[in-house]
Amino acid sequence: MSRIHRLPDLLVNQIAAGEVVERPASVLKEVLENAVDAGSRAIEVQLEQGGVRRIRVADDGCGIERDELALALERHATSKIASLDDLERVGTMGFRGEALAAIAAVARTTITSRAEGASHAWRIDGGDRSLSPAALNHGTVVEVADLYFNTPARRKFLKTEATEYAHCDDMFRRVALARPDIGLQLAHNGRVIHRLPPGSAAARVAALMGDDFVQQAREVQAAGGALRVSGFVSLPAYSRASRDAQYFFVNGRFVRDKLLTHAVREAYADILHGSRHPAYALFLEIDPAGVDVNVHPAKIEVRFREARAVHQFVYHALKRVLAESGAGRESGTPQTADSGLAANWAASAAASPPGGAAGAQRGLHGWPQAAQQGRLAMEAASRSYFDFAASARPPAMEPGGQTRAPATPPGPADSLAAGGGSAPPLGFALGQLHGIYILAQNANGLVLVDMHAAHERILYEKLKTVLDGRPSIQRLLIPAVFSVSAKDMAAAEECAEVLEGMGFDVGAAGPQELAVRSVPALLASAPVAELMRQLLQELRDYPATEVVTARRNELLATMACHGAVRANRQLTIPEMNALLRDMEATERADQCNHGRPTWTQFSMAELDRFFMRGQ
Repeated sequence: MSRIHRLPDLLVNQIAAGEVVERPASVLKEVLENAVDAGSRAIEVQLEQGGVRRIRVADDGCGIERDELALALERHATSKIASLDDLERVGTMGFRGEALAAIAAVARTTITSRAEGASHAWRIDGGDRSLSPAALNHGTVVEVADLYFNTPARRKFLKTEATEYAHCDDMFRRVALARPDIGLQLAHNGRVIHRLPPGSAAARVAALMGDDFVQQAREVQAAGGALRVSGFVSLPAYSRASRDAQYFFVNGRFVRDKLLTHAVREAYADILHGSRHPAYALFLEIDPAGVDVNVHPAKIEVRFREARAVHQFVYHALKRVLAESGAGRESGTPQTADSGLAANWAASAAASPPGGAAGAQRGLHGWPQAAQQGRLAMEAASRSYFDFAASARPPAMEPGGQTRAPATPPGPADSLAAGGGSAPPLGFALGQLHGIYILAQNANGLVLVDMHAAHERILYEKLKTVLDGRPSIQRLLIPAVFSVSAKDMAAAEECAEVLEGMGFDVGAAGPQELAVRSVPALLASAPVAELMRQLLQELRDYPATEVVTARRNELLATMACHGAVRANRQLTIPEMNALLRDMEATERADQCNHGRPTWTQFSMAELDRFFMRGQ
């Protein structure tokens, strides 16, 4: 080996550029963050050939003094921190003092700046560090041309112009979302792509993520102690196949943090299909002393000193917002998963206990437990939604063998159509479509409900509630006997206590036969054999303790799916209205357990446009 020697400064900066300057988007990030830290109110970005040929960032910030321009291009030179205490409470986007030196080492860089009070601007060349007078009204202009011109091996790793521009555009969006109070403009190859005036956070989100996202999103506003989270999260119906619309900011800094991503994912666990991803723009504010941003030179990773508290704060804040049903949220009706059936909507609203997300006063860490609802709510939850015996009676026959629909007395929908009375959020049922959908009318127009998906969600929420206590049991008049495999027999014997805790009384009826003598009251009308085989498979595949704890909700979702009313089940008008009322009183009723929507609204204006009324 050769003797130990000190590396030249240029080589040191080029090595550092490998971490700081990965591609043109990395250059844009560092320069934009410097412009934000300078107190700019307007920033203009110009790109050529995806940023590889040229990046120009002009701002109207405080500028750089003539004597400090050369120092700005030195490694570990910064105006943002001066001590370890400053580093531990850093509030600026940049602070390491590495970026400009690394950029100047691998690209042709010039900085033109006019400090406040200076008679004119000065320009410095990043190559030979020469200074010259320049013309500039105010602020700073940073130009970076021919990236990696002196390191051709690195230049070969750059992608096509379209790909590099896409990364630059995403970086621009991150900064623009974090600072809606700053006006920003982005142009590529002479064409203006984004022109964003300063405004509200909602306006900036709509401009960058689209009006369709804003229409399908809910606003988040939550505070607790030194933590505050705000922003927008999409409804499950707006889910995407990739994570390209996920923005999380900590104190204005875009971050990718596994802890925060997990908190968001857990909040969507009950309402989003596993292969889909939510869209969101969330902003977490925390005491700078509570987060370490000096983890990586790219400053995209952070560490929280109270990681568990941050995770729970974000999780409960999002879960509360997403738990609110759209209908109940718009109407202001308190939502609870444990309201019993009511003869009409007014009586139901008056009798429901205020346990829902829209009506209760709770702290972020005080998400209600089912046990707080009391024994009365459990007994109400144990009643079946539909009188299946009554609904299963054969329809009357017309002469000639034609089926005649049962006569239905005038109901609330008729009085609503006549202009009298007030309607609940989901209105009143009109009838069924092909035994699958419920048609209802409310004050806004037509409501279409997937009855299986809606009933599945209602059962699921009630099963979660009653399982926290002692579930109500329904004894079967005639035990359900069915054949099973030897593995299922062994699973039923080994997990008898687990099944009993869920409300199932299961025993052997033969060498390869099981007899079910009781089931949870909520599942009294479910197909017992099919349900039990599915549960036993879960118990075979996973340890019983894991099924009861980590996989409890998945297990309950399976039970709810088997217990929900199936397609082609003919319901009466009162049964349909009962389902609608329970949807309004159930959290997360907008989606089933698999993330599919349970209902949709067609306004009168949409129907009029379709039929060209008034044209």
